[in-house]
Parts: sequence; C-alpha cells; structure tokens
Amino acid sequence: MPEPSIDVQRLWDSLMELARIGATDKGGVCRLALTEEDRRGRDLFVRWCEEAGCSVRVDAMGNIFARRPGRDDSLAPVLSGSHLDSQPTGGKFDGAYGVMAALEVVRTLNDHGIETERPVEIVSWTNEEGSRFAPAMVGSGVWAGAFDLDYGHSRQDADGVTLGEALQAIGYAGGSEAGRPRPSAYLEAHIEQGPILEAEDKTVGIVLGVQGIRWYEATVTGQDAHAGPTPMTGRRDALLASSKMIVAANQAGLGQAPDGRATVGVIRNKPNSTNVIPGEVFFTVDLRHPQVQGLDAMETALREHCDAIATESGTRLELKRIWDSPPVAFAERCIDAVRAGTQDFGYAHRDIYSGAGHDAVYVSRVAPTGMIFVPCEGGLSHNEEESATPDDLAAGCNVLLGALRRLAGA
Repeated sequence: MPEPSIDVQRLWDSLMELARIGATDKGGVCRLALTEEDRRGRDLFVRWCEEAGCSVRVDAMGNIFARRPGRDDSLAPVLSGSHLDSQPTGGKFDGAYGVMAALEVVRTLNDHGIETERPVEIVSWTNEEGSRFAPAMVGSGVWAGAFDLDYGHSRQDADGVTLGEALQAIGYAGGSEAGRPRPSAYLEAHIEQGPILEAEDKTVGIVLGVQGIRWYEATVTGQDAHAGPTPMTGRRDALLASSKMIVAANQAGLGQAPDGRATVGVIRNKPNSTNVIPGEVFFTVDLRHPQVQGLDAMETALREHCDAIATESGTRLELKRIWDSPPVAFAERCIDAVRAGTQDFGYAHRDIYSGAGHDAVYVSRVAPTGMIFVPCEGGLSHNEEESATPDDLAAGCNVLLGALRRLAGA
C-alpha cells in the first residue's frame, strides 16, 4: 500500500494566499513581527487551523499552538512549525513554509483518517527574524527558557514600542504560560537558505545540527598622517594592516573547509579622508563551524595571524569575542525519523548542517529536535526574489508527514 502523501496544490495555494499579506512589488513579503500585516497572517493561520479541527491557544509571548488530539491526549505532543514574520524585504517561503507544511501534514492526516497516539501540534513562533525586535528568535527563546518573559516583553523597536505593547495592540498577548507543555519532539521544515542542495541536485537535506557562531570586534590603531609627505616605509597604516587581517580571517575559514565559514561584514575607517593615512579601523568577524574544535581552530588561526600582522605593521590590535552560540547537534531519533521519511518516497537526499539560526536552536535545549531542508533557487533567502518549486516544497512536506507519523505513533 503506498504511503499517504500531501496535497501539492493545497500546500502551494496556502503559501501563495499567505504571501498576499504584506506582498511587495518585487514579489516578496514584508510582514514584520507584530505589525498589522503579521496580525492578518496570524488570523489566517488560526482560521485554517480551526477549520482543520485543531484547538488553538496563544501563550504569553504570542506563540501560537494549534493542537490535533491524539488517541492518548495526556501524552506530550509532537510539535512542528516555524514562523510567519519576515524580513523587511523578505521572501515567500522563509519561515512560512515550515508553518504551512505542518498545517498540510495535519490536513493530510485528516484526509486519510489517520490517528496518532500522541497529539500533533503546529506552532508559529513570535519574532524569529528579529527585524523589528532584537534579538532574533526571542519567542522561542522565552518559551525554551533562554530568556525570561520580562526580557521578551521589554524588547523595543526603533520607535520605542515594546514587544509586549505590540502583542497587546494586535490582540495576540496570550494567557497561557510560555514553555508549557513541553513536546516529546520538534521538527521544523525550512528552505535551505544556501546553495548546496540545488548544486548537488538533492531534493531533501537531513539536518544534523546548526553551526556554532562566534562574533568578534576588531579595532586596529595606527597613526593618522598626511598621504603626501609621509614615505611608504615607516607608515603605521591601520587600513593596510586591517586588509591583511581580513585576508587572514578568510584563510582561517578556508583552513577548516568544507564546513568552516569566516566573514567580515562591517568595516569603519577613520578618518576616512582621501589624503590621510588611516589611523584607526574597526571591523567585525563572523566565524561558523558545526564543531567546537573547528571554531577553536579558526579562532586560534585568526588571533595568531592578526597579532603577527599588527606587530609587523607597527599597529595595535584589540580583538574581542562578543558572542558565542555553541554548535547544536539534533537528536538522533528525530534525524532517524526524517531519514526514514525521506526513504519512504525515495527522494535524493544528503546530510547537511544549517548555517543559519532557527527556532529549532532554542527548542533543542528542552526537546529532541530535527530539521528538514529543501532547495531554494540560487540559495537566495532574506530577499524578495527568494524562490522554491512546488515539487521540492511538497517533497519536504511529505518527509515531514512520514517523520511526524513515526514520532507521534501513527
């Protein structure tokens, strides 16, 4: 007997209808957290969940949970979802796909009359993107206990509006306790946001974990001097030294290939004048690797090479690590369930690590967690041109269906 499969057109139509809320001229969406557009997206999601026979509750952080009962409703649920908020110039699929995929799984279970031993819950997390309220993933962070509720509610946007005030304004300041009940497992479907699956012609990525991330701030101090009278020899050029350090950062990432990542994303040069040798430069470094040992090796290489460059150039270097998000390894039983779901349909697949943060990072602190990736065109995300095919999205949703059935005891 063939495995039950999801309705490809229904999944696509749901994504396209949702994408009309906050639609931009270039084909993307702008649905910033807790704005009127976000409220409309939430309202549509809640209506669809209720139409699918789910009971809906909203917790104190505005996270939305829609519950399909299990045969034994006292058991901890299997949870699946993502987020509905977007970047200011975001795409149709980042986050929204994970929520709609979980909804489509529930609809498919209903279509086929499939009961699960455990309840199945769909979740839409609040403020995953962090575009309006920093930091990112604060809704799932409060739910998982990484932040307390007062911290979550006190986050402010650029106009001084707090997250708590915004929840009240759109009617999603829920009454249930954030973080209860804990699920037995959590799965999140997502577009890859990278080019690997597309480049290797793989339909599904079985996500093993999330890369660790370390951020650094570097200040290089030399000496301002006139560009004309000052000989090339003996200059203390902070920008020249920094340029060599930036190359060294890149080399640190290459030294941990294929999984290492090193990025310099911000540079500020002083005095930033055409005819003045720069006396001070500030830049940032972002290092990523799925293993702590890889992060350590990149940091060691970065510090050693940059110290040597500072000494050689007569400049002074201050290099501070300002953020450390450890690597996340997902639960074997969730990975196994995803792998089995992939094999049900014979999809071409590969193991992969996530290079970006997701709500699954915080959820993994309190519940067994796994993720499913599908390709996106050119690896492009956080962009209005973000694109994915109906067939690839359906494939990831079918894998989610198979994995959830196993974890929920269908």
